[in-house]
Amino acid sequence: MNVLVLTTYADAPFLTQQLEALEERGVSTRLLSVPGHVAAGTSRSARHYLQFFPEVVREARQDYDLVHAHYGLTAPMALAQRRLPVVLTLWGTDLQGPGGPIARACAPLCEEVVVMTEEMERTLGSDCTVLPFGIDLEKFQPEPQSQAREAVGWSHDEHHVLFPYPPERTVKNYPRARELVNTVDNLFDRPVNLQVVSDVDHGAVSTYMNAADALLLTSDSEGSPTSVKEALACNLPVVSLDVGDVRTRLAGVDPSVVATDDAGLVDGLLEVLERDERSNGRAAVREVSEDVVVDRLLEHYERAIGLECDRGRERVAPRAE
Repeated sequence: MNVLVLTTYADAPFLTQQLEALEERGVSTRLLSVPGHVAAGTSRSARHYLQFFPEVVREARQDYDLVHAHYGLTAPMALAQRRLPVVLTLWGTDLQGPGGPIARACAPLCEEVVVMTEEMERTLGSDCTVLPFGIDLEKFQPEPQSQAREAVGWSHDEHHVLFPYPPERTVKNYPRARELVNTVDNLFDRPVNLQVVSDVDHGAVSTYMNAADALLLTSDSEGSPTSVKEALACNLPVVSLDVGDVRTRLAGVDPSVVATDDAGLVDGLLEVLERDERSNGRAAVREVSEDVVVDRLLEHYERAIGLECDRGRERVAPRAE
């Protein structure tokens, strides 16, 4: 099977991992990204998206079996070509933000639609499947905290709360995380540090998670936050606002806390730091391992090709493998 993949964020580790897993299963992929470089907290202009239309249409004339559009704003480009079936994956902010009307208008025109959470499914209001991005359980696994702290240079005598996002990404609400950790620090005998970890190689993130005492999520909105699933794979306790699918992912995970306000987040951090234990999160996250998710995604690919044949859009038959 040969798949043309469209995205706004070619460097997203969770997307890269998914494409690698597809390649391991014999699926050839070609990744096209919307032109233009954007820094954290910024967006591309309409001009960049308009430039993407002819590039996608030209590339789709090649020997592909389907187009997989990642993020709602790439859906119009995927649908601009009329030869191939389209699978659309919505990430969360593309449905909740200003681009939401575009995603909702395009979704019914796609053969298959994937969303991250049940809340997104309700918001979309058309046929779709909940299938969050998977986690590489070989890359993210527990290791001794003392060993991890030596590797990242963190003190063994202090508490460390992980914030794994660039502070300038406003949706992640770094100022709120900073204030919460300052509050907890004033209530503890041992220093409590907020460790901002971004712009590091994705392969090193597991070490930081094993070095930390908790992951703190203060986002204004989320889909299915990859960092939470990665933390679970490392048995790192999570303290989070009730956003995206976090409550579902943390069901039965102990210690971990889902809160609805700042007081709940402070209490949750205090509890987790006082207990000073690792969680049982790895068992809970196995259902969204990369292998499980990609196997299900392949079923959607196969169904999309079958649906396309039924609908009769002008296209070539899938290549024999």
